[in-house]
This record gives sequence, structure tokens and C-alpha cells, in this order.
Amino acid sequence: MSAVALPSVESPTLDARALDARALDARALDTKITSRAELDRLVAGLRDHAAGWLAVPLRRKMDYVQAMIEGVAAVAPRVVAAAVEAKGMEPGDSRAAEDWIAGPVVILRTLRILKETMAQIEATGRVGIEPHQVHTRPDGQLVVDVMPEGAYDRILYNGFTAEVWQQPHVTRLNLDAHMGGVLTKPETAKPAVALVLGAGNVASIGPLDVMTKLFQEGQVCLLKWNPVNDYLGPLFAEAFADLIRDGFLQMTYGGADVGAYLVEHPGIDEIHITGSARTHDVIVFGPGEEGAKRKAANRPRLQKRITSELGNITPIIIMPGVWNRADLQFHAESVATMMTQNGGFNCNAAKVLVTHADWPQREAFLDRLRSVLRSLEGRPAYYPGALDRFRQFVDTYPDANLLGPGAVPPTLIVDVDTERKSQLAFEMEAFCQVTAEVALTGHGPAGFLKRAVAFCNDRLSGTLAAGIVVDDALRGTLDLEARYTVEDAIADLRYGGIALNHWPGVCYGLGSTPWGAFPGHTLDDIQSGIGMVHNAKLFDAAQKSVVRGPFRYLPKPPWFVTHTHAAEVGERLVDFEADPTPAKLPGIFAFAVRG
Repeated sequence: MSAVALPSVESPTLDARALDARALDARALDTKITSRAELDRLVAGLRDHAAGWLAVPLRRKMDYVQAMIEGVAAVAPRVVAAAVEAKGMEPGDSRAAEDWIAGPVVILRTLRILKETMAQIEATGRVGIEPHQVHTRPDGQLVVDVMPEGAYDRILYNGFTAEVWQQPHVTRLNLDAHMGGVLTKPETAKPAVALVLGAGNVASIGPLDVMTKLFQEGQVCLLKWNPVNDYLGPLFAEAFADLIRDGFLQMTYGGADVGAYLVEHPGIDEIHITGSARTHDVIVFGPGEEGAKRKAANRPRLQKRITSELGNITPIIIMPGVWNRADLQFHAESVATMMTQNGGFNCNAAKVLVTHADWPQREAFLDRLRSVLRSLEGRPAYYPGALDRFRQFVDTYPDANLLGPGAVPPTLIVDVDTERKSQLAFEMEAFCQVTAEVALTGHGPAGFLKRAVAFCNDRLSGTLAAGIVVDDALRGTLDLEARYTVEDAIADLRYGGIALNHWPGVCYGLGSTPWGAFPGHTLDDIQSGIGMVHNAKLFDAAQKSVVRGPFRYLPKPPWFVTHTHAAEVGERLVDFEADPTPAKLPGIFAFAVRG
């Protein structure tokens, strides 16, 4: 059945959407292309400064971080304005919140925490993790509490906690040896030039990847901007001017040909990519049939270390509690946010909702979710390829609910068959506003939860992020029964970031929680990638980050797409994170409570 012929009473015809999206996908991106001669010059310059970067004293590196903080704060309004324009939105659009919060706010919070970590290392020679922050699970796994940390966290994120679970070989006795990167273990550092292949969807990704390479791994960096958001390059070049001036960071522009040239460049020692597994495999094994043969034989063509963050089919397990109208509304808005924030062009966007088939409120929740999605304003599908992916899904699932206007509208595919051996929704990340729902059976809530965890681990592609939604009463019952608890589920989920009651994207944005795939992937089975980034506490052997929040939260979280004053909150958070003071808190709350 052709997607173009698919009728829908809930949104414009697919023909109209197709024309809209074709125009967007075919638009001429204002791509800047760096010549090969200039690429050679930039790489050579970085090589000349690689050893010098390792010799820079810690205090001077802290000065660079402070300059980055001041620089990002200065360019933040222009970063947001440029992103809003590039995404096809009007100035003043309330959805600019996503570019304030996922861009400058996340960068500034992460840099601020990094600077605090560096100050601890300068003062004591170690990352300042106190004994009361460290505890051991019943199975022996070490867990470190990282949030709340200080009064500001308790005020701004009241009720939220975060912890970093360590890999099995980390113990209380050797934790210090697995923190701090080259800042506490300079003897492990070697001069190196890292190529960072930036992501095109979120402004903070490339700059924070650079932060990890520079400060945790001790490598000078060449950041290649993605053509989708290379308009940000000059702004962040201004923000990071001190590092560029002194030869420790450079930026470059261009498409796949520039990336391919740099990957093979003899002056590049290591690579970090945020993107798709397919792009990763082309880099590592080569394109076409020959590349497929190499992958099957695990014979990498690339002989350089490569780390990666490669997306995910993010599951949200929704436990079958007894919810009132406010509960249903809150979590409908929360899941709608996970589906549509940034147009769904997020690696942590909700892609599969896992519900209990016998939950009496399942249909009520799905109806409320549909209602919220219909209420959202349409937006252009700015990311290339969105229409093709959308068509593939609606062709495969002709009963999909198309819930609003726009080239690629919010789309919900309910009751996907889990018995079929192959399902597109379980194997391919739509990377647009398309989400599937599956209804699993199970003997009571505990049986359902155990089956849901196994389904996520075994059937869904990727290991980056996952979420569980459970009300306090049901969680207490599960704990009392002790057959299979929420804590058991968190332990068993093989994902690098897990959020309780909120969007797993929160794990990305806290700075103190490392971000990346669950450890253990190999080049020939890469899933969501290898390595962790955006890791301001400098954990060297993290297994997963776990963020816990209240079942319902007031005021409405500013990352909700239904928050009407989130952009004002985001703008004020930028000012706060750049220089936290108590006097700035009332201005944040004045808009936060008006959500």
C-alpha cells in the first residue's frame, strides 16, 4: 500500500506532506567546505601542539574551561536564533526552548561541573567523590551518587537523583584509579589528534564530544561539523577562541567526502562519531559488498581507535498502575515530549512504548497521548531523509495513527505484533516523530516487568537509553512482594542511560551522568556504540547512568513540549549555569511555574 495514498482524517493528506518534506530534504544547505590543503594544514598544526597540550598545567586548563563557559554564554542567543531559523520555525517560537536547553544550557552545566571536578583534582589529586556517595548493591556492583550535589541541585531539580553504576571490576578500593582520566593518570596519556565527527541534530553534541577528548583523554581535536548544522561552527569557534588560537582545537566543514578524507588521514590518530551504525560500519569496514564481507569476517579496514554514540530504539516501559486524570495527563505530555522534542530527531526519542495488555487504563492512556499529540503545532521535518523513513514506516504499518499537521506528523503505531520474528519498529530507528507501542502479557505487574525487560534487551536494537514509568503505590507493592522489583529491572536493563518516570534524555543533559551505550559492543556488532562522553565527573569505567524522578512533578518540567514558557526558562538557565547565584533563581521559577 502506498504511503501517498494513505488517507487520514486527523492530518493533511500525505500528498501535501510529501511536497512539503521533499522541498525541505532537497533544500540547498548552506554548506561550508574546507579544502584538502586547508585540512592538511589544520591537522599538521594540531599534531604540532598535541604534546604541548599534555604539558599544559591543570590550572591553565581550568582557565580554558572558564573561557569556554564565558564564550558559550556570550553566543547562546545567536546559537538559538540560528537553530530556530534553520529548523524552519519563526522567531519567538516557544519551541526555541529545545535549543536553549539541549544546546547552551547542557554545555554550560557540563563545563561548570567539569571545572569543579578539575578544582577537586588540583586540590587533592583525585575526583571529589565522598564516602557517603558510594554504595554497593546486593550483587556487589558499585554505585556512585552524583545528584543532587549542592543546594542548587536540590532547589532546581527537587526530587531528582542520579547515580553512576560502575563496571564490575570497579570496587571501593580501586574507584579512584578509575576516575579522572589523564588528569589523574598523566602517565597514561600519549600525544594524539582526535577527529570528532559532529552530529547534525543537537547543538551540544559536538562541543561536548570535544570536551571529553580534550580534558578526559588528553587529545587535541579537529571537530568536523555536520552539514545539517554547520551554521553553528563560526559561533562555537568564537566561543572556544582561546583553544583555537593556541592550536589545541580546530573546526572544519564539509560532507561525507571531507569526513572520508579525514578518517584516512595519517595525521589523525583517533575518531569519535555521533551518528548511525551504518555510517560507523562504512568508516570501519568500508562501503558496499566488500565492506559487508569485512564486517562478517570482523576484518576492520580502519586501524585506528574509534569511539561512537550511534542512536537507539529507545523503549519506555509503562507499568500498569492506577492513575488519576492528572497522572494520565502528565505522562501523556511526558511521552509526547519524548516523541516530538526537536521533531523526533533525537537518539533518545521514545521509539517503543511497552504496556501491559491487561492494564485497564491502557486505552485511556493511549487516547490521552493521541490528544496531546494532536494539540501540538506542526513543524518542518528539517533533518534530511525524514520523509523517506516516515514513508517506510507508514507503508509497513498502514494502520498507523497520523496525529497532526506537518511534513512528518507525530505518528503512533499501536499493538505491534511481538510474535513476528522481524519487525521494522524493533530494528530500525525511525529518527523522526514515529513511535510504536507493544502490549505484553505477564502474570501481574512483576511478571510483566520481567518480560518487558527481556523484550527490550533481546528484541530492540541499541543499548543507549531506556525508561520506566511506575507510580509510587505500585512500586511499593513490587518492593513488598520482592518477586521482581523496579530495582531488579534497572539492574537487568542493558542500557547506558536509564530514567525512572521521566525522559531518558535527562541522562544526556545532567553533565554528571556519563552518556553512551552499555559497555561490551564490538566493531562488528556496534549497536549504540563504544565509549562514554559528556562525562564531567570523569568516570573512566562507567556502566550506566540512572536518573530517578518523582512520578509527577510540579512545576511542569521545562523540557516538556507543552510548556508555554520553557524558552524563557532556558534563557535564564543559561545565565544561571554560566555563573550560579541565588539572585538568579527567582527569575527561573517565575517562568517555570507558568508552564
